[in-house]
Parts: sequence; structure tokens; C-alpha cells
Amino acid sequence: MPVTIRPESPEDFPAIHDLVRRAFEHAEHADGDEQHLVDRLRRSREYIPELSLVAEEDGRIVGHVMFSRVKVGEAAALALAPLAVLPSHHGRGIGGALVRRGHELARALGWEFVILLGHAGYYPRFGYRPASSFGIVSPFEAPEEAFMAVKLGGDADRLPGMVAYSPAFFPEHAG
Repeated sequence: MPVTIRPESPEDFPAIHDLVRRAFEHAEHADGDEQHLVDRLRRSREYIPELSLVAEEDGRIVGHVMFSRVKVGEAAALALAPLAVLPSHHGRGIGGALVRRGHELARALGWEFVILLGHAGYYPRFGYRPASSFGIVSPFEAPEEAFMAVKLGGDADRLPGMVAYSPAFFPEHAG
């Protein structure tokens, strides 16, 4: 069954909420808030509708990825969070297809860097490496190998500074 990658639409929001909850409910490093993070990011200034993508198979949403604005020092960048695929669809390349398509769209829109906090064994295949190698500093304690960045384009080889995430990432401060 072919999988289609497309931007999310408001009609998809309930299915995405359920998908993200299901994708993270047994994840080792999940906090159970991931589906609410997606909802909060949509209500934030950092939300970029064209960079919030779904993977659809036979009319059913089976994967989702969201890229949102962050600041690194004084520069704008993207954060990839979260990436979710239904557990029944793991190992089929859906997450990778979402990441690659998101990178293509972000590059076309002029974005130069993406950061994430994620699995050190998964994201390097998409060019991610420790964010510190770009001069990017995490605002919180995070294992260096899990706090990563990728350069999508542009002239800058480094993006020195501390990441300022949307308040949506911190539910105790989100509106």
C-alpha cells in the first residue's frame, strides 16, 4: 500500500492527536505529553502549517512530523518534534520519509538548520550530528549524542548560540 506524505489539515487534528498518543505511550523516553505538545505548537507563533506533515495510507494517517520555529542565539532555525509513526507501521520507512520530505520542504522555504532531541541511533542517517559541533547549546540537560542538528543549506557552517524553544515545549509555561 503506497504512503502519501502531505501537509496536515485541520480535519486531521483528532487523528494526529490519537496517533501521537499511541506512538509514544510505550516509548522509553516519552513523558506522555507529546500529543498535547503538537496541539500547543499549533496554537503558537512558532507553528508552520506547511512543515507539519502526515503520512497517509489507504485514507488513514499512520505517521506525523512537526517542524516549528526556534531561535538559536539571534538566528531562526527549526526544531523537529515530535516524529510519530503508529507502532503497527514501524520499520517500514514511514518516519524516514516524513523526515526527508520535511527537510526538502524546509530547504525550499530557506531554512538552514534543524535541531532535535532524539534517538542517537536513528537520526544520524538523515545527517544529524551532535548540535555542539555547530556551536548550538541546549537550554536544558541533555545527552550530547541525543541533542542533534542538521545543516540543510545556506552559507553558515555554524549556528552558535543557545536554543530558545517555544513556550509550547514547556507545558507549565504554555498558555
